[in-house]
Amino acid sequence: MTRSAPRLDRRALFASGAAAALLAASGMSAMAAPRRGGRLRMALSGARRDDSFDARKPMGVFMQVAMLGAVFDTLTQVAADGTLHGELATGWHGSSDARVWVFDLRRDARFHNEAVFTSQDVIASLALHTDAALAGISDMRALGRHRVEVTLSQGNADFPYTLSAPQFVIYPEAGMADAMAEGIGTGLYRVDRFHPGQQFLGSRVAQHYKDGQAGWFDTVELVSVPAAHVRAEALRDHYVDVADLDDPGELLGQPDITLLPNAHAMTQAAWRTVALPATIGSRWPLDNLRAAERWWMA
Repeated sequence: MTRSAPRLDRRALFASGAAAALLAASGMSAMAAPRRGGRLRMALSGARRDDSFDARKPMGVFMQVAMLGAVFDTLTQVAADGTLHGELATGWHGSSDARVWVFDLRRDARFHNEAVFTSQDVIASLALHTDAALAGISDMRALGRHRVEVTLSQGNADFPYTLSAPQFVIYPEAGMADAMAEGIGTGLYRVDRFHPGQQFLGSRVAQHYKDGQAGWFDTVELVSVPAAHVRAEALRDHYVDVADLDDPGELLGQPDITLLPNAHAMTQAAWRTVALPATIGSRWPLDNLRAAERWWMA
């Protein structure tokens, strides 16, 4: 399949391997370069008492941020400018009818239990969804340790885009049940503490393939706060740095709080002590749910 002309968020679907390897650090604010350190504290909605790291279960914003922006990776990701880039996949190409897709995989990714990431992990993880959201998959096979071929029952030019969604995180094939129970992924943050429906605390992995490109916080803490007005109060009173909100309320006009992406279509508010890429995606809240890896302390 040849590369198509630019259009909407899908304009990078058929990007070359080199372009796909670019990560979300693109579009950084010119005010300050990202730097390591500090703790990101986020007050989030959508937590459930039965929350877990099992991506087959329903997820609110709380678990989506923990899964996608912290503990796990997906094959592709939506960058801060809205384009599709590679994550665990370094490149991909589709057949002329968009039924057969081949993904080239990273060779330098490891799970938090030190297991090396391979094509078998991709096959096992995507197989979890073949009876549900990814029912279009008819076959998968490994073309070596770091290459996977996926055949669909019918053509889907948006298939690489689909794989950027939170439910398609990648688990280790060996010990998958433990990975779902404990939160073992290839993401920038390993799980230190997890209380379903209440709190997540993660610490930065010492060495990661995204070093120098993403993952600037030492620790990330997510706290469940169901009521919007309480999340706003927690932010206003400096208990947290970021809160997901869709109404500015009393925060409107406060010079030290940024409403994102703007006051009329906001999905979150943050203290200006938190720096972030200049262009924020709008497909999902919190910069495609990846504030934990893309933002930093100014």
